[in-house]
Amino acid sequence: MTRKQQIKIRKALLVLLLVSIVAAVVAGICLGIKGCKGKTSGPGQGDSQQEVNQQNLNQDSQGANQQDLNDGTGDEAGDTQGDDNTGDQDSQVNIRMVGDILLHDPVEESAKKQDGSYDFSGIFAHTKADIESADLALVNQEVMIGGKELGVSGYPAFNAPYEIADALVDTGFDVICHGTNHALDKGAKGITNCLNNWQSKYPDIGVVGINGSKEEQNQIYVYEKNGIRIAILNYTYGTNGIPLPSGKPYAVNLLEENRVTADIAKAHEVADFVVVCPHWGTEYNLTVSEEQERWTKIFLENGVNLVIGTHPHVIEKYEMVKSGDREMLVYYSLGNFVNWTSGQGEGVANRMVGGMADVTIGYDNNHKVVIKDYGVIPLVCHVTSGSDGVSVYKLSDYSPGLAGENEIRRQDPAFSYEYVTELCKKIWP
Repeated sequence: MTRKQQIKIRKALLVLLLVSIVAAVVAGICLGIKGCKGKTSGPGQGDSQQEVNQQNLNQDSQGANQQDLNDGTGDEAGDTQGDDNTGDQDSQVNIRMVGDILLHDPVEESAKKQDGSYDFSGIFAHTKADIESADLALVNQEVMIGGKELGVSGYPAFNAPYEIADALVDTGFDVICHGTNHALDKGAKGITNCLNNWQSKYPDIGVVGINGSKEEQNQIYVYEKNGIRIAILNYTYGTNGIPLPSGKPYAVNLLEENRVTADIAKAHEVADFVVVCPHWGTEYNLTVSEEQERWTKIFLENGVNLVIGTHPHVIEKYEMVKSGDREMLVYYSLGNFVNWTSGQGEGVANRMVGGMADVTIGYDNNHKVVIKDYGVIPLVCHVTSGSDGVSVYKLSDYSPGLAGENEIRRQDPAFSYEYVTELCKKIWP
Protein backbone atom coordinates (compact mmCIF):
# COMPACT_ATOMS: atom_id res chain seq x y z
CA MET A 1 0.00 0.00 0.00
CA THR A 2 1.36 3.41 -1.03
CA ARG A 3 1.65 6.39 1.34
CA LYS A 4 -1.14 8.21 -0.61
CA GLN A 5 -3.47 5.26 -0.12
CA GLN A 6 -2.71 5.20 3.60
CA ILE A 7 -3.53 8.92 3.89
CA LYS A 8 -6.85 8.44 2.03
CA ILE A 9 -7.85 5.60 4.36
CA ARG A 10 -7.01 7.68 7.43
CA LYS A 11 -9.07 10.60 6.11
CA ALA A 12 -12.04 8.30 5.45
CA LEU A 13 -11.87 6.88 8.98
CA LEU A 14 -11.69 10.40 10.42
CA VAL A 15 -14.83 11.44 8.48
CA LEU A 16 -16.70 8.36 9.76
CA LEU A 17 -15.68 9.18 13.31
CA LEU A 18 -16.90 12.79 13.02
CA VAL A 19 -20.23 11.66 11.54
CA SER A 20 -20.73 9.23 14.44
CA ILE A 21 -20.02 11.96 17.02
CA VAL A 22 -22.48 14.40 15.39
CA ALA A 23 -25.18 11.70 15.26
CA ALA A 24 -24.70 10.92 18.94
CA VAL A 25 -24.95 14.60 19.90
CA VAL A 26 -28.15 15.07 17.86
CA ALA A 27 -29.69 11.97 19.44
CA GLY A 28 -28.89 13.27 22.90
CA ILE A 29 -30.53 16.62 22.20
CA CYS A 30 -33.66 14.95 20.86
CA LEU A 31 -34.04 12.85 24.01
CA GLY A 32 -34.15 15.95 26.19
CA ILE A 33 -34.22 15.81 30.00
CA LYS A 34 -37.00 15.52 32.51
CA GLY A 35 -35.31 17.32 35.34
CA CYS A 36 -32.16 18.28 37.15
CA LYS A 37 -32.73 17.54 40.81
CA GLY A 38 -30.67 17.97 43.92
CA LYS A 39 -30.24 19.65 47.26
CA THR A 40 -28.15 22.77 47.23
CA SER A 41 -26.82 24.09 50.51
CA GLY A 42 -27.21 27.80 51.10
CA PRO A 43 -24.41 30.19 52.01
CA GLY A 44 -22.69 29.39 55.27
CA GLN A 45 -24.15 25.88 55.40
CA GLY A 46 -21.12 23.94 54.23
CA ASP A 47 -20.05 22.66 50.86
CA SER A 48 -22.50 22.77 48.00
CA GLN A 49 -24.02 19.36 47.36
CA GLN A 50 -26.01 19.33 44.18
CA GLU A 51 -26.86 16.15 42.34
CA VAL A 52 -27.82 16.44 38.69
CA ASN A 53 -29.91 13.56 37.41
CA GLN A 54 -31.09 13.25 33.84
CA GLN A 55 -34.11 11.31 32.69
CA ASN A 56 -35.87 11.06 29.33
CA LEU A 57 -38.77 13.40 28.81
CA ASN A 58 -41.74 11.09 28.39
CA GLN A 59 -44.29 13.60 27.28
CA ASP A 60 -44.68 17.30 26.60
CA SER A 61 -46.72 19.08 29.25
CA GLN A 62 -49.59 21.45 28.57
CA GLY A 63 -50.53 24.52 30.57
CA ALA A 64 -53.96 24.88 32.10
CA ASN A 65 -56.23 27.85 32.69
CA GLN A 66 -58.60 28.04 35.62
CA GLN A 67 -60.66 25.06 34.63
CA ASP A 68 -64.22 23.97 34.20
CA LEU A 69 -64.93 21.79 37.20
CA ASN A 70 -66.38 18.95 35.19
CA ASP A 71 -63.61 18.39 32.64
CA GLY A 72 -60.65 19.74 34.59
CA THR A 73 -59.12 21.26 31.48
CA GLY A 74 -58.63 24.74 30.10
CA ASP A 75 -57.21 26.52 27.08
CA GLU A 76 -53.67 25.41 26.39
CA ALA A 77 -50.99 27.90 27.30
CA GLY A 78 -48.57 26.26 24.88
CA ASP A 79 -46.54 23.05 24.95
CA THR A 80 -43.48 22.95 27.16
CA GLN A 81 -40.27 22.55 25.19
CA GLY A 82 -38.84 19.03 25.26
CA ASP A 83 -35.20 20.06 25.48
CA ASP A 84 -33.48 22.12 28.12
CA ASN A 85 -33.78 25.70 26.82
CA THR A 86 -31.70 27.32 29.54
CA GLY A 87 -32.63 30.98 29.81
CA ASP A 88 -35.12 30.78 26.93
CA GLN A 89 -37.85 33.41 27.28
CA ASP A 90 -40.39 30.87 26.05
CA SER A 91 -39.41 28.11 28.51
CA GLN A 92 -42.22 26.99 30.80
CA VAL A 93 -42.65 24.37 33.51
CA ASN A 94 -45.93 22.65 34.39
CA ILE A 95 -46.25 21.82 38.11
CA ARG A 96 -48.88 19.45 39.45
CA MET A 97 -49.48 18.33 43.01
CA VAL A 98 -52.03 16.10 44.72
CA GLY A 99 -53.05 15.90 48.37
CA ASP A 100 -52.92 13.31 51.11
CA ILE A 101 -51.97 9.69 50.49
CA LEU A 102 -53.82 8.52 53.60
CA LEU A 103 -53.52 4.75 53.83
CA HIS A 104 -56.27 3.60 56.15
CA ASP A 105 -56.51 -0.15 56.81
CA PRO A 106 -59.07 -0.84 54.05
CA VAL A 107 -56.83 0.90 51.49
CA GLU A 108 -53.85 -1.27 52.43
CA GLU A 109 -56.01 -4.40 52.48
CA SER A 110 -57.23 -3.56 48.98
CA ALA A 111 -53.63 -3.46 47.76
CA LYS A 112 -52.48 -6.64 49.54
CA LYS A 113 -51.85 -9.71 47.37
CA GLN A 114 -52.13 -13.41 48.24
CA ASP A 115 -48.36 -13.75 48.63
CA GLY A 116 -48.29 -10.98 51.24
CA SER A 117 -46.85 -8.31 48.95
CA TYR A 118 -48.62 -5.06 48.09
CA ASP A 119 -49.49 -3.41 44.80
CA PHE A 120 -50.87 0.12 45.06
CA SER A 121 -50.80 0.87 41.33
CA GLY A 122 -54.59 0.56 41.02
CA ILE A 123 -55.03 3.68 43.17
CA PHE A 124 -53.28 5.78 40.52
CA ALA A 125 -54.48 4.00 37.37
CA HIS A 126 -56.99 6.72 36.38
CA THR A 127 -54.77 9.72 37.15
CA LYS A 128 -51.33 8.45 36.14
CA ALA A 129 -51.40 10.05 32.69
CA ASP A 130 -52.04 13.51 34.18
CA ILE A 131 -49.35 13.09 36.82
CA GLU A 132 -46.54 11.71 34.68
CA SER A 133 -47.14 14.32 31.96
CA ALA A 134 -46.26 17.15 34.36
CA ASP A 135 -42.75 18.58 34.25
CA LEU A 136 -42.74 18.49 38.05
CA ALA A 137 -45.17 16.30 40.01
CA LEU A 138 -45.46 16.46 43.81
CA VAL A 139 -47.46 14.46 46.33
CA ASN A 140 -48.18 14.71 50.04
CA GLN A 141 -47.23 11.30 51.43
CA GLU A 142 -49.23 11.64 54.62
CA VAL A 143 -47.96 8.48 56.30
CA MET A 144 -44.45 7.24 56.92
CA ILE A 145 -43.09 4.46 54.72
CA GLY A 146 -41.33 2.36 57.36
CA GLY A 147 -41.79 -1.04 55.74
CA LYS A 148 -43.26 -4.31 57.04
CA GLU A 149 -40.50 -4.51 59.66
CA LEU A 150 -42.39 -1.91 61.72
CA GLY A 151 -45.80 -3.40 61.05
CA VAL A 152 -48.16 -2.15 58.36
CA SER A 153 -50.87 -0.13 60.09
CA GLY A 154 -53.60 2.43 59.55
CA TYR A 155 -55.14 5.04 61.85
CA PRO A 156 -54.11 6.30 64.36
CA ALA A 157 -50.40 5.36 64.10
CA PHE A 158 -49.84 4.85 60.37
CA ASN A 159 -47.06 2.89 58.70
CA ALA A 160 -46.93 1.88 55.05
CA PRO A 161 -45.07 -0.91 53.22
CA TYR A 162 -42.28 0.05 50.83
CA GLU A 163 -44.47 -0.87 47.85
CA ILE A 164 -46.28 2.48 48.10
CA ALA A 165 -42.96 4.16 47.22
CA ASP A 166 -42.74 1.91 44.14
CA ALA A 167 -46.23 2.99 43.09
CA LEU A 168 -45.50 6.70 43.59
CA VAL A 169 -42.41 6.49 41.40
CA ASP A 170 -44.16 4.41 38.75
CA THR A 171 -46.98 6.97 38.64
CA GLY A 172 -44.51 9.74 37.85
CA PHE A 173 -44.08 11.74 41.04
CA ASP A 174 -40.79 13.62 41.26
CA VAL A 175 -40.98 15.05 44.79
CA ILE A 176 -42.43 13.44 47.92
CA CYS A 177 -43.56 15.67 50.81
CA HIS A 178 -43.11 13.77 54.08
CA GLY A 179 -43.47 16.69 56.50
CA THR A 180 -46.81 15.77 58.09
CA ASN A 181 -48.33 15.34 61.53
CA HIS A 182 -47.87 11.56 61.11
CA ALA A 183 -44.13 11.76 60.43
CA LEU A 184 -43.27 10.37 63.88
CA ASP A 185 -45.98 7.72 64.12
CA LYS A 186 -43.22 5.07 64.18
CA GLY A 187 -40.60 7.21 65.86
CA ALA A 188 -37.06 7.79 64.63
CA LYS A 189 -36.91 4.29 63.16
CA GLY A 190 -39.81 5.06 60.85
CA ILE A 191 -38.00 8.08 59.42
CA THR A 192 -34.71 6.18 59.12
CA ASN A 193 -36.32 3.27 57.29
CA CYS A 194 -38.22 5.62 55.02
CA LEU A 195 -35.18 7.69 54.05
CA ASN A 196 -33.00 4.61 53.55
CA ASN A 197 -35.57 3.11 51.21
CA TRP A 198 -35.78 6.27 49.10
CA GLN A 199 -32.02 6.72 48.96
CA SER A 200 -31.21 3.10 48.14
CA LYS A 201 -33.97 2.44 45.59
CA TYR A 202 -34.83 5.86 44.18
CA PRO A 203 -31.98 8.32 44.73
CA ASP A 204 -33.30 10.56 41.93
CA ILE A 205 -36.58 11.24 43.76
CA GLY A 206 -36.75 14.39 45.87
CA VAL A 207 -37.75 13.79 49.50
CA VAL A 208 -38.60 16.85 51.60
CA GLY A 209 -39.96 17.50 55.08
CA ILE A 210 -37.91 14.87 56.95
CA ASN A 211 -34.16 14.63 57.37
CA GLY A 212 -31.45 12.17 58.31
CA SER A 213 -29.04 14.80 59.61
CA LYS A 214 -28.64 18.47 60.47
CA GLU A 215 -26.70 18.92 57.23
CA GLU A 216 -29.67 17.57 55.24
CA GLN A 217 -32.06 19.90 57.03
CA ASN A 218 -29.87 22.90 56.15
CA GLN A 219 -29.97 22.06 52.46
CA ILE A 220 -32.52 23.55 50.09
CA TYR A 221 -34.02 21.10 47.60
CA VAL A 222 -33.91 22.48 44.06
CA TYR A 223 -35.56 20.93 41.00
CA GLU A 224 -34.41 22.28 37.65
CA LYS A 225 -36.26 22.01 34.38
CA ASN A 226 -35.91 24.01 31.16
CA GLY A 227 -33.36 26.25 32.85
CA ILE A 228 -35.81 27.20 35.63
CA ARG A 229 -34.65 26.40 39.17
CA ILE A 230 -37.51 25.61 41.58
CA ALA A 231 -36.92 25.43 45.34
CA ILE A 232 -39.34 23.23 47.29
CA LEU A 233 -39.82 23.58 51.06
CA ASN A 234 -42.06 21.38 53.23
CA TYR A 235 -43.10 21.86 56.87
CA THR A 236 -45.74 20.58 59.31
CA TYR A 237 -47.52 22.37 62.15
CA GLY A 238 -46.70 19.48 64.50
CA THR A 239 -46.45 15.72 65.00
CA ASN A 240 -49.56 14.83 67.02
CA GLY A 241 -47.87 15.58 70.31
CA ILE A 242 -44.99 13.15 69.70
CA PRO A 243 -41.72 14.89 70.57
CA LEU A 244 -38.82 15.02 68.16
CA PRO A 245 -36.42 12.08 68.70
CA SER A 246 -33.75 12.63 71.35
CA GLY A 247 -30.62 14.03 69.74
CA LYS A 248 -32.41 14.43 66.40
CA PRO A 249 -34.14 17.83 66.43
CA TYR A 250 -33.64 17.93 62.65
CA ALA A 251 -35.80 14.85 61.95
CA VAL A 252 -38.97 16.73 60.90
CA ASN A 253 -39.32 20.24 59.48
CA LEU A 254 -41.70 22.19 61.72
CA LEU A 255 -43.50 25.44 60.96
CA GLU A 256 -41.22 27.59 63.10
CA GLU A 257 -41.09 31.16 61.82
CA ASN A 258 -37.36 31.79 62.24
CA ARG A 259 -36.38 28.60 60.43
CA VAL A 260 -38.97 29.02 57.70
CA THR A 261 -38.02 32.60 56.87
CA ALA A 262 -34.30 31.71 56.92
CA ASP A 263 -34.94 28.79 54.55
CA ILE A 264 -36.94 31.00 52.20
CA ALA A 265 -34.08 33.52 52.10
CA LYS A 266 -31.62 30.75 51.21
CA ALA A 267 -34.02 29.40 48.61
CA HIS A 268 -34.12 32.75 46.83
CA GLU A 269 -30.32 32.65 46.53
CA VAL A 270 -30.25 29.29 44.74
CA ALA A 271 -33.55 29.24 42.82
CA ASP A 272 -35.70 31.30 40.45
CA PHE A 273 -39.04 30.24 41.96
CA VAL A 274 -39.93 29.21 45.52
CA VAL A 275 -42.66 26.71 46.44
CA VAL A 276 -43.72 26.05 50.05
CA CYS A 277 -45.86 23.01 50.93
CA PRO A 278 -47.19 23.58 54.47
CA HIS A 279 -49.07 20.94 56.44
CA TRP A 280 -51.49 23.29 58.19
CA GLY A 281 -55.12 24.20 58.80
CA THR A 282 -58.04 22.58 60.61
CA GLU A 283 -59.12 19.03 59.83
CA TYR A 284 -62.44 18.65 57.97
CA ASN A 285 -62.89 22.44 57.76
CA LEU A 286 -63.81 23.70 54.29
CA THR A 287 -62.81 27.26 55.17
CA VAL A 288 -59.40 28.81 55.78
CA SER A 289 -58.28 29.12 59.42
CA GLU A 290 -56.71 32.15 61.09
CA GLU A 291 -53.44 30.24 61.38
CA GLN A 292 -53.40 29.61 57.63
CA GLU A 293 -54.04 33.31 57.05
CA ARG A 294 -51.18 34.23 59.38
CA TRP A 295 -48.72 31.96 57.60
CA THR A 296 -49.95 33.13 54.20
CA LYS A 297 -48.97 36.66 55.18
CA ILE A 298 -45.52 35.47 56.30
CA PHE A 299 -44.95 33.57 53.07
CA LEU A 300 -46.04 36.55 50.96
CA GLU A 301 -43.87 39.02 52.89
CA ASN A 302 -40.86 36.78 52.35
CA GLY A 303 -41.34 36.46 48.60
CA VAL A 304 -42.70 32.92 48.23
CA ASN A 305 -44.19 32.38 44.76
CA LEU A 306 -46.47 29.38 45.28
CA VAL A 307 -48.02 27.75 48.36
CA ILE A 308 -49.69 24.33 48.14
CA GLY A 309 -51.23 23.25 51.44
CA THR A 310 -52.39 19.95 52.89
CA HIS A 311 -53.75 18.43 56.14
CA PRO A 312 -57.46 19.40 56.48
CA HIS A 313 -58.47 16.22 54.52
CA VAL A 314 -61.06 18.29 52.64
CA ILE A 315 -60.67 20.80 49.83
CA GLU A 316 -60.37 24.53 50.46
CA LYS A 317 -60.23 27.51 48.12
CA TYR A 318 -57.24 28.67 46.13
CA GLU A 319 -56.49 32.29 45.26
CA MET A 320 -53.86 34.77 44.11
CA VAL A 321 -52.92 37.05 47.01
CA LYS A 322 -51.10 40.36 46.58
CA SER A 323 -49.24 42.96 48.62
CA GLY A 324 -47.73 45.90 46.78
CA ASP A 325 -45.85 44.54 43.79
CA ARG A 326 -45.75 41.02 45.26
CA GLU A 327 -48.19 38.27 44.37
CA MET A 328 -48.42 34.64 45.44
CA LEU A 329 -50.71 31.78 44.49
CA VAL A 330 -52.11 29.82 47.45
CA TYR A 331 -53.88 26.46 47.41
CA TYR A 332 -55.01 26.26 51.03
CA SER A 333 -55.85 22.55 50.94
CA LEU A 334 -55.93 19.92 48.20
CA GLY A 335 -57.88 17.53 50.44
CA ASN A 336 -57.30 13.79 50.38
CA PHE A 337 -56.02 12.07 47.28
CA VAL A 338 -56.82 8.62 48.64
CA ASN A 339 -58.41 7.53 51.92
CA TRP A 340 -61.06 5.23 53.35
CA THR A 341 -61.89 6.73 56.69
CA SER A 342 -63.76 4.78 59.33
CA GLY A 343 -65.74 7.93 60.14
CA GLN A 344 -69.52 7.92 59.99
CA GLY A 345 -72.16 10.53 59.21
CA GLU A 346 -72.28 14.07 57.93
CA GLY A 347 -69.10 15.41 56.36
CA VAL A 348 -67.52 12.05 55.52
CA ALA A 349 -68.48 12.55 51.86
CA ASN A 350 -66.33 15.69 51.80
CA ARG A 351 -63.23 13.61 52.54
CA MET A 352 -63.63 11.70 49.29
CA VAL A 353 -63.06 14.82 47.17
CA GLY A 354 -59.59 16.12 46.35
CA GLY A 355 -57.82 18.38 43.94
CA MET A 356 -54.80 18.32 41.67
CA ALA A 357 -53.12 21.73 41.64
CA ASP A 358 -52.15 22.60 38.07
CA VAL A 359 -49.72 25.50 37.65
CA THR A 360 -47.62 26.67 34.72
CA ILE A 361 -44.66 28.97 35.32
CA GLY A 362 -42.38 30.77 32.89
CA TYR A 363 -40.49 33.96 32.17
CA ASP A 364 -42.10 37.38 31.98
CA ASN A 365 -40.80 40.27 29.85
CA ASN A 366 -38.26 41.13 32.56
CA HIS A 367 -36.87 37.59 32.50
CA LYS A 368 -38.38 36.89 35.90
CA VAL A 369 -40.04 33.53 36.55
CA VAL A 370 -43.74 34.06 37.27
CA ILE A 371 -47.00 32.11 37.29
CA LYS A 372 -48.41 32.05 33.77
CA ASP A 373 -51.49 29.92 34.31
CA TYR A 374 -53.19 28.01 37.11
CA GLY A 375 -56.23 25.96 38.02
CA VAL A 376 -57.33 22.77 39.73
CA ILE A 377 -58.41 19.34 38.51
CA PRO A 378 -61.16 17.92 40.79
CA LEU A 379 -60.69 14.32 41.96
CA VAL A 380 -62.91 11.69 43.57
CA CYS A 381 -61.73 8.72 45.65
CA HIS A 382 -63.69 5.58 44.76
CA VAL A 383 -63.79 2.74 47.30
CA THR A 384 -65.23 -0.75 46.97
CA SER A 385 -64.44 -3.99 48.82
CA GLY A 386 -62.06 -6.55 47.42
CA SER A 387 -58.69 -6.58 45.69
CA ASP A 388 -57.83 -3.33 43.87
CA GLY A 389 -61.13 -1.85 45.01
CA VAL A 390 -59.71 1.61 45.73
CA SER A 391 -58.91 4.09 42.96
CA VAL A 392 -58.95 7.82 42.30
CA TYR A 393 -60.75 9.36 39.34
CA LYS A 394 -60.83 12.81 37.83
CA LEU A 395 -64.33 14.17 38.34
CA SER A 396 -64.55 14.49 34.56
CA ASP A 397 -64.17 10.69 34.32
CA TYR A 398 -66.49 9.87 37.21
CA SER A 399 -70.21 9.16 36.80
CA PRO A 400 -73.48 8.81 38.72
CA GLY A 401 -73.23 5.08 38.21
CA LEU A 402 -69.79 4.85 39.81
CA ALA A 403 -70.90 7.11 42.64
CA GLY A 404 -73.77 4.73 43.33
CA GLU A 405 -71.26 1.89 43.76
CA ASN A 406 -68.95 3.84 46.08
CA GLU A 407 -69.15 2.09 49.45
CA ILE A 408 -68.55 5.33 51.33
CA ARG A 409 -72.32 5.79 50.91
CA ARG A 410 -72.74 3.29 53.77
CA GLN A 411 -70.90 5.74 56.03
CA ASP A 412 -72.41 8.95 54.65
CA PRO A 413 -75.57 8.53 52.54
CA ALA A 414 -75.15 12.11 51.29
CA PHE A 415 -72.36 10.99 48.95
CA SER A 416 -73.42 11.12 45.30
CA TYR A 417 -72.15 12.36 41.97
CA GLU A 418 -74.30 15.48 42.37
CA TYR A 419 -72.97 16.06 45.89
CA VAL A 420 -69.30 16.01 44.93
CA THR A 421 -69.93 18.14 41.85
CA GLU A 422 -71.74 20.80 43.89
CA LEU A 423 -69.02 20.73 46.56
CA CYS A 424 -66.37 21.48 43.94
CA LYS A 425 -68.45 24.31 42.53
CA LYS A 426 -68.93 25.75 46.00
CA ILE A 427 -65.24 25.72 46.96
CA TRP A 428 -63.82 26.42 43.51
CA PRO A 429 -66.46 28.68 41.89
